[in-house]
Amino acid sequence: MRTGRLRSIGAACRDGDRRVNETPRWCVLIPCLNEEAAIASVVKSALQLGAPVIVIDDGSTDGTPEIVGTLPVTLLHHATRQGKGEALRTGFREALRQGFDAVVTMDGDGQHLASDIPRLVDVARRFPDHIVIGARLLQREQQPKARRRANAFADWGISWACAQPVADTQSGQRWYPRSALDLVELDAENFVFEAAVLIAGSREKGLGIISVPIASRYQGEFRISHFSPVRDVVRITMYTIGRVLHYGGVLTSYRRSRAQPLVIDDTYSRRAV
Repeated sequence: MRTGRLRSIGAACRDGDRRVNETPRWCVLIPCLNEEAAIASVVKSALQLGAPVIVIDDGSTDGTPEIVGTLPVTLLHHATRQGKGEALRTGFREALRQGFDAVVTMDGDGQHLASDIPRLVDVARRFPDHIVIGARLLQREQQPKARRRANAFADWGISWACAQPVADTQSGQRWYPRSALDLVELDAENFVFEAAVLIAGSREKGLGIISVPIASRYQGEFRISHFSPVRDVVRITMYTIGRVLHYGGVLTSYRRSRAQPLVIDDTYSRRAV
C-alpha cells in the first residue's frame, strides 16, 4: 500500500494519545435494490456479528424483499425506487427511532464484507468524534479504471469541501456516529447524500474522518453498480462546488484539504500484507 501522505494512527493509540472509549450502541444498516443474488449472504454475515441489522429495500422488483423477510432483521420497504440517499435517510430515521448511537452502513451486493466491520467499530471506539470509512485502498488494481478516476476526482473535490483530506469518499462502508445521524434531513438525494454527510459532518459538526483500508472487490458475481461514473459524479461535483462556495474561505479550505495529514489506521493491513 502506498503511504505518501497517509499517516497511521496505530502508534498514536499505542502511545496513549487517545483514550479508549466505551463502544456506543450501534447497528448495521444495509440499503439495497434488486440484490437477490447476494442479499441473503450479506445479511447473514452481518447477523453473525451479533449486532442488530436494519435493511432498507429501495423498491426492488426481484425477490430481494422476500428473501430479507425470512431473516431476523428490521426490514423497511420503499414502494418505488427513491435512490440510495432516501434509503439511507429512511435507515437513519429508523436507527434513531430505535435509540442507536451509531450505524455501520454496507452495500447489499457483496462488495463489502461484514468481517471488516469490527475494525471500523474498534477505530470508532478510540476516535468517537469521527466518521470512519472502509476505504478501498488494498488490491486497487481490481477497481475499473473509469471508476478509479471518478473516485479520485470525487475525493479531491469532497476533501476540499470538507476542508480535510478524505480517502475513498465513495465507499459505502462507513461508521456514522450520532452527530452524523442528526444530519438525516440534509437536502441531498441519491449518491450525493453520502457526500453531503461527509461535508456537513466536517464543517458543521466538527467531525474528523478516518479511513480504514479494505480490499477493492470487483471480481465475482456482483451486479452492475447503480453508481454512474458520469451522471452521479456530475451531481456530486455540482453539489460540492455549491458547498465550497457556501462555507467560504475557498483557498483556506483547499490548503487544509491538501496539507492536513490524512489519517489512516493501517494496523490490520500491515499484518495482512
